[in-house]
Amino acid sequence: MKLKLNFLFFFLLSISILAQDKTVTGVVTSAEDGLPLPNVNVIVKGTAKGTSTDFDGNYAITLSQGNILEFSYIGFKTKNVTIANNNVINIALEVDAQSLEEVVVIGYGAQKKADVTGAITTIDSEDIQKTPNSNVMQSLQGKVAGVQVTSVGSPGDSPSIRIRGVNSYAAGGTPLFVVDGMFYDNIDFLDSSQIQSVSVLKDASSIAIFGRRGVNGVIIIETNGGKFEKKPEITYSGYTGIQHAQNVVKMANAEQFVTMAYESGSESDIQFVQNAIERFGRSRINPNVPNVNTDWYNEVLRDATITSHNIAINGGSESTSYGVNASYFSQDGILDMKNEYERFNLQSNLDFKVSDRLKIGVNSIFSNATKYNPENGAWFQAYFAVPILPVYDYANTDASPIPFSDATLLGYRGSQNPFPSMTYNNNQLKIKKILASVYAEYDLVPDKLSFKTSYSHDYSTIAERNVRLPYFISQNSQRETSSIRRANLTYSTQYWDNTLTYKDNFGDHSFKLLAGSSYGDEQTNSFSATGNDVQGIDLESSWYLNFADPTSFASQVNEIGDRFYTLAYFGRLEYSLKDKYLLNATVRREGDAKFPKKIWETTPAFGVGWVVSKENFMQNSNVIDFLKLRASWGQLANGQLGGSAGTRTVSQLTTAIDDTQTNGIISSSNFTDLEREILEETNFGISARLFNSKLTLEADYFIRDTKKLVVPVDQAIVSNTLLVNAGEMRNQGLEIAANWSQTINDNWSFSVGGNFGTLDNKVKKINTDQGYYDTGSAEFRQRLMVGEPVNAFYGWEIDGVYQNEAQVAADPTAQYELSENSNQLVPGDFIYKDQNNDGKIDADDRVVLGSYLPDFTYGANMQVSYKNFDFSVAIAGQSGNEILNRKRGEVLFTNDTNIDADFAINRWHGEGTSNDYPSSEGRRKGWNQKMSSFFVENGSYFRVQNIQLAYTIPSKLIDGKNLPETKITFTADRPFTSFSYNGFNPEVANGVDRQTYPIPAVYTVGVNIKI
Repeated sequence: MKLKLNFLFFFLLSISILAQDKTVTGVVTSAEDGLPLPNVNVIVKGTAKGTSTDFDGNYAITLSQGNILEFSYIGFKTKNVTIANNNVINIALEVDAQSLEEVVVIGYGAQKKADVTGAITTIDSEDIQKTPNSNVMQSLQGKVAGVQVTSVGSPGDSPSIRIRGVNSYAAGGTPLFVVDGMFYDNIDFLDSSQIQSVSVLKDASSIAIFGRRGVNGVIIIETNGGKFEKKPEITYSGYTGIQHAQNVVKMANAEQFVTMAYESGSESDIQFVQNAIERFGRSRINPNVPNVNTDWYNEVLRDATITSHNIAINGGSESTSYGVNASYFSQDGILDMKNEYERFNLQSNLDFKVSDRLKIGVNSIFSNATKYNPENGAWFQAYFAVPILPVYDYANTDASPIPFSDATLLGYRGSQNPFPSMTYNNNQLKIKKILASVYAEYDLVPDKLSFKTSYSHDYSTIAERNVRLPYFISQNSQRETSSIRRANLTYSTQYWDNTLTYKDNFGDHSFKLLAGSSYGDEQTNSFSATGNDVQGIDLESSWYLNFADPTSFASQVNEIGDRFYTLAYFGRLEYSLKDKYLLNATVRREGDAKFPKKIWETTPAFGVGWVVSKENFMQNSNVIDFLKLRASWGQLANGQLGGSAGTRTVSQLTTAIDDTQTNGIISSSNFTDLEREILEETNFGISARLFNSKLTLEADYFIRDTKKLVVPVDQAIVSNTLLVNAGEMRNQGLEIAANWSQTINDNWSFSVGGNFGTLDNKVKKINTDQGYYDTGSAEFRQRLMVGEPVNAFYGWEIDGVYQNEAQVAADPTAQYELSENSNQLVPGDFIYKDQNNDGKIDADDRVVLGSYLPDFTYGANMQVSYKNFDFSVAIAGQSGNEILNRKRGEVLFTNDTNIDADFAINRWHGEGTSNDYPSSEGRRKGWNQKMSSFFVENGSYFRVQNIQLAYTIPSKLIDGKNLPETKITFTADRPFTSFSYNGFNPEVANGVDRQTYPIPAVYTVGVNIKI
């Protein structure tokens, strides 16, 4: 009996010992290179208990002896370890080649990277989060071959994004954004800290499943969410910094301006200078110059702050995963006025495993933003304003409430001072977005056949309050009556998608078949009202319509709305033979009531691939680890056009018939019976990994034709144009991206990469009577013509500047102007190139002066890691594009204004002084104001896009506990840009620079903490 009791005692003691909790620590590394792996999931198998490794691969977890620890990480084989007596368990995970391929998100699903046949580029979250800005798409600049991102400087504005050029003349070029399966035209609500990955779909075969909305490319974004069987994790990330204007345009100073005024010989210009001397006194340095030397850009600019905070909580149990993210972003504008942007976001992702076969989920985003729009006209006014005018004129005692100066008091025709418009205007936007989606996915046949239904709703409102305050500066610069404009814009977009997916393998064959439908409901509503003479206008509490004069609303109330539905059916086949021979085929049939001539449109696409590295003759290669040849073809229907619309009109007309004035009527129709534009694209590509996967390479060549191109066509007799399917356009180019990553030893590693893309845009066909169509404005002509880029700049080519009277006398074109047009040309005037050698300069001598589309875009990056330090540099640039410097052109067309310092310094002021710029007198002559190559400048630039230094504070055990993982970053974004264009920056979306908001350099310090 005693023996039995002793046995029972030792048995219970052993169970107690086995069941006693203990802390196990260790380091998880890669078996391939020995580097630590961060964010590895460490789970006590069969429970919800778990943790993840820190930046250095360390982990610590409390569990019982006999438990099984499961280590899992994307791209590596999962490893299980049974806990015995050891307290330290170091794990080396082996690379799982099969798992590495499961990284590419495509339309309505995911695909192994090795099976991709189209042109898709993926950017991870680390690269996205290095760029401090209000819109995550700014982070793509220079990172994706063939993608042109044009930056913006105004807080809250979205950058312009072009994927493989311009696809249409009449429709917008914005890509489709897909965020966690939801469709958007704009993602200004998204914070970069929420991003997990970004995939850019560039070719037609990859985009085809999305139909009409994806015609300009698709950008798929996966946000951070929870994971099943993961303990709660709290992450904070934030930064704060300063924005500083760079490359500020240098304008002529007071002395240069006065010198040019005297050189011009204009009595009025000289008198205005004298008026300024009388009003403000003489300069002590030069008594011929007024005692004023205002740098207007310096006056309107300021340094501005930028701040971001984000906190996220995510985790999950065996049946639930969750992620909650709250973020705050604030950015002041560099224009010195009420110009700022503030946004608060709340995001959540919830997924539930209801059973082994049913999974449901809910994603939601609430975004609340306030934006104060700048008075962009201030940039133009600052360019115009003469330097002999101060900001304030205390002699102007009639000015109220602030004594701003006014150039009309000196005799100039315009007030010029930008500060009244900056001070007395307040334009506030309240932007609210509620974005939600729900889905349910059920395995009809486990691991083979599944059905998924999803519903998404994007509901957004913009409440605008635009207040114009009264002021008086002079008789020519005043606002007697205050006004307030209230507007409410509402957007509602709903989609209901249903898909059925079947996948199977048999022998060497594997395939996936997807069939689905998509129903869309898009609504817009706009209501606005404007009232004048607001009572109590000095108080913001009175900035409502009920304080305005009720009789002032008469014709200032407007409302408009629109609603249309779409329906589409689609299917896709993914097939693989021996994982070597690949086929991807897609078809979509889409209905759109905007095009009654052809409501339904069917577009096919397919791609093929050959994994050459799996062939027997490649098995002994010591260089090539993976090599795939790709080819694809596809069509897309452009549904972003306005559709068919118009009315029949009857107009009265008086004309001369046989020298007699005759009255009559003309009946005309401006109905546009449009069809969709059809994009047809062929793509050839190579994907490769070499030298033990240290070098990765992607290359693509594409040809994209826009058929049935919609262009404006002039109507005979009546002054009107119609949009008709009457053209064809082609974009073609080469895209290459390469990256080398290498670990030197336990302390050192580095990576270096680069990409470039070429673009050749040509109009192939214009079915109009004249064979072209003029765009732009009368003074600044652009033209749509066969064989040239879309909206090419069109005008005369400068061939120098007349240096002396003998040169003028010897030039037939100068003598023709004198004899036929009484236009006396003198030294200091432009020489235009006589293109047809007919001895005169007329419309026939105009030529294409360039395109706003770059021929070449590029980017590169380098990162070096030493122990806990990381240093990275990214560059970006473009070349081959031109910019129309319209602000300089309008200064020449307008008397009494300043001019840029480049002109003032390099002007012609005597023989041999300049062969590029006219004289001070000549800049006021119509001959020198023609639309010419003088105003069309090189838009090429090179930029240091981003520099970041990061330090990870080691996570050490103190009293058995880990310190929070902490990473500190110092970032300089866009600190240096080199270009020759005479403007703030060479990034102008449509190539016409009149009042572009400057793009600042941004310097920030940030921290990332994980608990």
